[in-house]
This record gives sequence, structure tokens and C-alpha cells, in this order.
Amino acid sequence: MSVGLIALLDDIAALAKLTAASLDDVAAQALRTSVKAAGVVIDDTAVTPRYVVGLAPQRELPIIGKIAAGSLRNKLLVLLPLCLLLERFAPFLVTPLLMIGGLYLCYEGAEKLMEALGAADEHEDGADGEPTSPDDLEKRTVSGAIRTDFILSAEIMTLSLASIELTSLLSQALVLALVGVVITAGVYGAVALIVKADDIGLAMARGATGLRRRFGCWLVRSVPVFLDALAVLGTAAMLWVGGNILVHGLASWGLGAPEHLIEGVGEHAASLFGLFPEAVRWLSTALVDMVIGTLVGGLLVLLLRLVLATGLFSARGASR
Repeated sequence: MSVGLIALLDDIAALAKLTAASLDDVAAQALRTSVKAAGVVIDDTAVTPRYVVGLAPQRELPIIGKIAAGSLRNKLLVLLPLCLLLERFAPFLVTPLLMIGGLYLCYEGAEKLMEALGAADEHEDGADGEPTSPDDLEKRTVSGAIRTDFILSAEIMTLSLASIELTSLLSQALVLALVGVVITAGVYGAVALIVKADDIGLAMARGATGLRRRFGCWLVRSVPVFLDALAVLGTAAMLWVGGNILVHGLASWGLGAPEHLIEGVGEHAASLFGLFPEAVRWLSTALVDMVIGTLVGGLLVLLLRLVLATGLFSARGASR
């Protein structure tokens, strides 16, 4: 065998080892960044099932599939290149864009809270108060879910990018892509399992006896209650994440008083309980963030309704 061929084989072997090492680094980084974004992932999982509550059971999985496809497009085709471009050429825009997303989450969470309290907008169902058709309702449901997912996905991708230790642009892109695919599959796989758990329970109860039948019946009875509770948790999660984004954004602009105050509340609450201080600290700070998100979102809802009540936009449309 010639010396040149041996050298070529050595180069190929070295390149293969380097590639394997790079892939290992990418996988390890993706795992670490996914863990750091776990809080937002939980929020995403809690928020999504409320979009299919009350819809026809046969449309639940197709709707979840459409939302998942939209989420994947958000992450891979929009947010991934956008995050890399902003990180390199305009990092100063990351915080304001995230805060705009935080405002949107606060607004949507507060609007859902007002609906639950019986303060929904009377013109909400459609133009001129006409009821919405099932097809239109499904389209609005999917588009609304994808919009909300975009904000949560932006937070996930931004947190992931900030946690990546690799400096290569290709490596960062691979990590973000892997995180996006894994998290999307995990979130919407869990959502599909949650919303179809009652059908699983019904299938288990039919023609069965003993423990299997009792467990199936328990699933059928429990899932609606769990979905209602999860819808409440999803609204709370939007308010918490939105408030948290705003507080951290203000701190990054030098206005750290709200963040320091919230941290002080968490430390004080943790000191009052001997058991699980970290959990108490997290829960107390999350509650304060949620209160902030509720106040900001409620103000935004009231301002928007006031603007709509003045007929400013309809007057402009009529003048055209």
C-alpha cells in the first residue's frame, strides 16, 4: 500500500474521530440546554391542551398535529436563523423582542383570566357578533396556539442559545435544531397523550374486568377534571412566563429593583420554611412574577378594549 494512501486513510480516520467528537459535543450541549429550558417547556405543555378543550374528539389529534407542525416551523425556519443572526449582528435587539413577546403572553393570559371571571369581550366571537363556524373556530384555535407557541419557543431557543458553550456557528445551529426537534416532539407527544387519555381509558374499560376496568373508568372520569385544571395552569403559566420575561428584561436594562425585590421575597419565604426551601423560593418568586404578569396583562386588555370602544380603527376603515 502506498504511503500516500496510508496518509489519506489516516486523515479520513482523524476526520471521522473529529466528527464523532463534534456530534458528541452537540448531543451533550443539546441535553444541557434542554434541561435549562425545562421551565418554559413545562409551560408550553400546560398551555397547549386548553386549545382543544371543548372541541370535537375526532379533531383533537389533527389540531395538535397542526400546532406541532407550526411549532416546528417556528423553531427551525424562523427562530433558529433569527437567533443566530441577532446573536452575531444585533444582540441588543434580543431583550426588547423578548419583552414584546412577554407583553403578548401577559395580554393573552389576562384575557383568558377575564373570560374565566365572566368579563369577556362581548364582541369576541366574531365580526358583528355572529357565531363562529367549526372550521373558522379550528383555524382560529390553531393560529392562536401557534402564535402563543412562537413566544414560548422564542424563549426556549434564546435560553438554549445562551447556554451553548460551542462557538462554531454550525455547532450552535445543530444544537438549536436538535433542541427544537426534541422539545417539540416531547411537548406535543405529551399533549396528545393527555387529551386522548380518556379515549384510552374507555378502550381499557370496554370488555375488561377487575383492575384494568377500574383503571379505565378512573381515567374516563379524571381526564376532564385534569384538562380543566391544566387549562388553569396554562393560563397561570403564560402570566408567570410573561411577567418573568419583563422583570428580567428590565434588569438587563439596569432597572434591577423589581428583580431584587422578587429575589428578596423568595429568600424570605424560603427562610420561613425548613422543608424544601428551594421549592418554596421558586414558588414564591413565580407567584410574584405571575401577579406582575396579571397586572400588566390586565392593563393591556383594558387599554385595547378602550381603544376598540372609541371606534378609532373602525372609523379609519370606513374612511378608506
